[in-house]
Amino acid sequence: MVEQPRKGPRRGRTPAAAGRTSRPRQAEVARLAGVSQATVSLVLSAKAKAQGSAISDETRQRVLDAARSLGYVPDPAAQRLAAARNNLLGVYSFTATFPTDVEHSYYPFLVGVEREAAARGYDLVLFTGSSSGGAKAAGPEALNRVRLADGCLFLGRHVPIAELKRMVADGFPVVHLGRREELEGLSWVGADYVSASSEVVRHLASLGHRRIVLVREDDDAPASTDRQLGFLEGLEAAGLPGGSEAVFRCADPRREVTPERLRSWIDEGVTAFVAEETDTGGAWRALRGAADEAGLSYPGDLSLALLGSPPSDLAGDPQPTGFDVPRHQLGAAAVRMLAALVAGEAAEEPLVACAFRAGATTGSPPGRP
Repeated sequence: MVEQPRKGPRRGRTPAAAGRTSRPRQAEVARLAGVSQATVSLVLSAKAKAQGSAISDETRQRVLDAARSLGYVPDPAAQRLAAARNNLLGVYSFTATFPTDVEHSYYPFLVGVEREAAARGYDLVLFTGSSSGGAKAAGPEALNRVRLADGCLFLGRHVPIAELKRMVADGFPVVHLGRREELEGLSWVGADYVSASSEVVRHLASLGHRRIVLVREDDDAPASTDRQLGFLEGLEAAGLPGGSEAVFRCADPRREVTPERLRSWIDEGVTAFVAEETDTGGAWRALRGAADEAGLSYPGDLSLALLGSPPSDLAGDPQPTGFDVPRHQLGAAAVRMLAALVAGEAAEEPLVACAFRAGATTGSPPGRP
């Protein structure tokens, strides 16, 4: 809503137009006129008439008088940005370090993003505020910079909901790479983690496993929730015990998934363990480490599966049973959706299927051929 005019300009000295060494800013015009900067922008960009009676003639004249007294001249570059698209799409990551390493799990997403953007005639702007770790790196100012682009693609398990909500409310084209149904109006593309996780459980059940435990981080990110849902649906479909006993949530997998706990599970009849994929790979590392410390082999003594891909530093180890996330396809789908939003078109992309990976870390339970 446009700010209502105050009864008069704020008192105090204002910079004179003469003798200035810098261009007067709209914020200075707003202070002198006693209105908001949004009101100044509407008046000086000739948009006030389109707002009906939102801006009175008195307020409009006061803004024009203040601009004239300060010698304000609109920035032509800013006018061009406001008047038309510039064929730039932004990419912003909420991870602590922006994925510049080719082995980073986000790198394949960016490959898909770059290829699809190039095919559609867009250039990309990588906003690295979150990777600097500096002041205001994750604050509203950092996110506001993405408005330099025509629209922005966001990546990350944890996002500042309030800031994204404000962008959506403003009509700025935004797409999140990964399911985000908790924010109404936010467009997103995602992988079908539910079906893929269920398929991994079906595979374990077909090998003869009757007690399976999911190890996951204590995190309510949608990707984690979807994986757990698919895991439990897979257990139910196979007629295997589920519920809370089948899911182990831990804040620190390396401390909580110990060799002693692993042996305790095995003594209770658990023969297969499933870990979720995260940026850190914490659950998968913890399960492997506990098995190694306990002197247990996989798939000889127990079976291990991973709902996703292993961390890059473990890529040379035996390939785990699980599924591959179609990162290239997801990146391309996100760009297609964002380009449609920028063009003012309806945007919809189906969930992208994940490919099952047989791997080498699962087999029949001990004692079964």
